[in-house]
Amino acid sequence: MNKNELLLNNSPAPQGQSKLQNFVTGLRKQVSWKKTFTALKHPNYNLWFRGQMLSLFGTWMQRTAEGFLIFQLTHSPLYLGYVGFAMGLPAWIFMIYGGVVADRFQRKKVLMITQTVMMTLAFILAALTFTGLVKPWHIISLAFLLGIANAFDAPARQSFVLELIDREDLTNAIALNATMFNTGTAIGPAIAGITYALFGPAWCFTINGLSFIGVLAALKLMKLKPIEREKKTSSAFEELIEGFRYIKKEKTILTLISIVGMVSVFGISYFTLLPAWAVNILHGDAATNGFLQSARGFGAMASALFIASLGRFKYTGKLLTLGLFTFPVLLIIFSMVRILPIALFVLFGVGFSIILVNNLANAMVQRLVEDSFRGRVMGVYTFTFFGFMPLGALLMGVLAEKFTEPAAILFGSTMIILFAASIWFFNPQIRKQQ
Repeated sequence: MNKNELLLNNSPAPQGQSKLQNFVTGLRKQVSWKKTFTALKHPNYNLWFRGQMLSLFGTWMQRTAEGFLIFQLTHSPLYLGYVGFAMGLPAWIFMIYGGVVADRFQRKKVLMITQTVMMTLAFILAALTFTGLVKPWHIISLAFLLGIANAFDAPARQSFVLELIDREDLTNAIALNATMFNTGTAIGPAIAGITYALFGPAWCFTINGLSFIGVLAALKLMKLKPIEREKKTSSAFEELIEGFRYIKKEKTILTLISIVGMVSVFGISYFTLLPAWAVNILHGDAATNGFLQSARGFGAMASALFIASLGRFKYTGKLLTLGLFTFPVLLIIFSMVRILPIALFVLFGVGFSIILVNNLANAMVQRLVEDSFRGRVMGVYTFTFFGFMPLGALLMGVLAEKFTEPAAILFGSTMIILFAASIWFFNPQIRKQQ
């Protein structure tokens, strides 16, 4: 063998191809339908899954109808941003403390309280709409109150999963949580669009209120093992500081939370513009808005099922990185589409890729965090997700009002691509995570 042949045989290209082939082969071997619903073998998680699934249908019906109603009342995309901002603002005030509450008190009781409050708020909005008294400020105010309830509900809900299953099924349970969430995202908006068009928004809010009965019944029926909690001698503020120090020390957890925050501000906030997009860009109506929301939801649901089917897949970091690049690219394509069927197809891909980011980031954080810090870390995690989202919603609303809806989405997508590139070059440990 001569020198040139030796250099050719040792060139990096085949090695790169081999790594890609190994990744694809490993992915293909890991996918198994039998692994998809492993967590449902646990009776308490099975109850949780069924109750949440019913409730989430109602939740997404309300969100879809709420956005279109305020757009009908105001004809302004800026008000869509106001609703998103109002709902997310309480996260800045309460959600991190909600993580402390999740570590100090029984999470089941916390969830019973928060879910009851959410049900009551849905019925109030329904009553205002049925009577014709509803105004934009009512919708914004009730969104703010719902945000307060969610600030305590989300950390407890995120950290509650481990009480329902064995630790080895945690990743599967988190994937199934995303599946039920995005099944609601997929089906709820479509039903909302049809219900809104045929019967009006009040019935969407009423159905949401009734749907909470399912999750409350599931919580009531659960038989949980008692958890011994350490007696706290420090104040809630001291525990918060301790939690922040822990996150700062754990660099990988910190990076994962940063990814979620960046995507929440510049990425996920695009969906607040979909009601305006349906009318101004695609020249549609409430049903068009529902179809757009559902296309994104079906993509997210498919992604969550795909992740659940992988079981204990060792390439989670690579899949997350893939989603972090694919998501903004598809959003840029969406911003250029003016034909409804193509827009629905692209939004399916958008929903699929964003779940690769959010679901895998959640699973990786939960695997890495120590149990004694779980509530506080998930409090910061959910604060980052929900607390930064209203900033993005407000930003998208302002940009859409001043320029156009496509320009707003194009700006956010560009910021995500730049951020993804910085993660690739400066935080390679993320894509090496198993």
